[in-house]
Amino acid sequence: MIYDLIIMGGGPAGYFAAERASDAGFRTLLLEERNLGGVCLNEGCIPTKSLIYAAKLKNLASHGEDYGVSADNISLDHSKTLERKNKVVQKLTGGVAASLKQRRVDAIRARGMIKSKGENGFAVEANGAVYESARLLVCTGSEPIIPAIEGVKFALGSGFALTSREILNIDNIPGRLVIVGGGAIGLELAYYFATAGSQVTVVEMLPEIGGNIDADVANTLRGALEKLGICFMLQTKAVGFESDGMRVLKPSAVEDTIHADKVLLSIGRKPRIGDAGLETLGIYIEKGAIVTDARMRTSVPGVWAAGDVNGKLMLAHTAYREAAVAINDMTGVCDFMRYDAIPQVIYTSPEAAGVGETEQSALTKGYRFDVANVPLQYSGRFLAENDSKEGFLKVLSDRRIGRVIGVHMVGPYASEIILSGAILVGSKLSAIAACKIAYPHPTVGEVFRDALIELTERGKK
Repeated sequence: MIYDLIIMGGGPAGYFAAERASDAGFRTLLLEERNLGGVCLNEGCIPTKSLIYAAKLKNLASHGEDYGVSADNISLDHSKTLERKNKVVQKLTGGVAASLKQRRVDAIRARGMIKSKGENGFAVEANGAVYESARLLVCTGSEPIIPAIEGVKFALGSGFALTSREILNIDNIPGRLVIVGGGAIGLELAYYFATAGSQVTVVEMLPEIGGNIDADVANTLRGALEKLGICFMLQTKAVGFESDGMRVLKPSAVEDTIHADKVLLSIGRKPRIGDAGLETLGIYIEKGAIVTDARMRTSVPGVWAAGDVNGKLMLAHTAYREAAVAINDMTGVCDFMRYDAIPQVIYTSPEAAGVGETEQSALTKGYRFDVANVPLQYSGRFLAENDSKEGFLKVLSDRRIGRVIGVHMVGPYASEIILSGAILVGSKLSAIAACKIAYPHPTVGEVFRDALIELTERGKK
């Protein structure tokens, strides 16, 4: 059977591209061997947020007396949070399937294998049948990185060690949970399980948590999570599994054992490029990822790649945008991908978010810049709803032209407010121009105005 486009992978990049391609008039085939929605809908973004929201409700209720609200016997029922999580996932994945069906996209549950390139385009085999298309979009996603730790294979096989996929379906709360990796996934699951009753220890090799987020944001976030009871072991390396724990190497070069009932391996993800037949076409791979240009084209004409498989920025919203760029390129619409204005969020409580340059990256790139750091306590709504002193908004501007180059935030609603930062950075607006925007009052987001005014006043000196 011949199509206008074959898409390999049904995650955010794949299903979004299929919808856009169908809208553009392409006869489209989507191949996905697991559930539609990929990691994001099934074992990542959505299920974790469902669990985290339950934890936030529990923590809010536990401090209700501060606001004049009393409640007794506050608890988190893990089985019910799992049940609700599964319902949310099923509803969303069902919605994706319905959308594809409505658009007459042929979605087949199968893993595609590229077989050849012939007169009718690219031949892809799935479930014993061969499909052909002049265009191919590879969206095979990513998989967890399994660290080379002594005993890891046995620990995973026995269920003592888990990845993010397995832990999201665990039916009980471990008394002691060790999390290897202090990035977004590790921190979000640390927040949930600590709230649900686990004694959580996070082992991180770097000097600070949160990966490449702003240093002040990371420090503030870690302090808040420590108050929740989470223990952080920074500059510490996991080196081996014991029968009842994890052996680690501390900064002092001394080994120690952290006792645990379960260990979560959460050091990151890598592109999933095996068993897809990419070598058949000679698609250029570098450092385990498909190399793409700004229009999502690979080294082979007629083949595009989007989402985690290109290894550039493994976030669902990046994948959506990359998919849109790829389809636009196929249909002759001038478009290209920018990665300098992609927001990143950690959905703990408080939330942390950032977009654009951090102070460190700006220094590395040779920017001359100004920084405005505004406490969230400047916001009337923040004070009305929060007793915590934690939280700030940081805005960076290029000193030469006044353009906003970075926005970073820690506090409630950061995941929603950072969109404003992404618009400022992505639109290359100056602080002076952004000051003319009317910010609704009372909102936490109106602290943007205070930060921008501060930057504008500095620019006049």
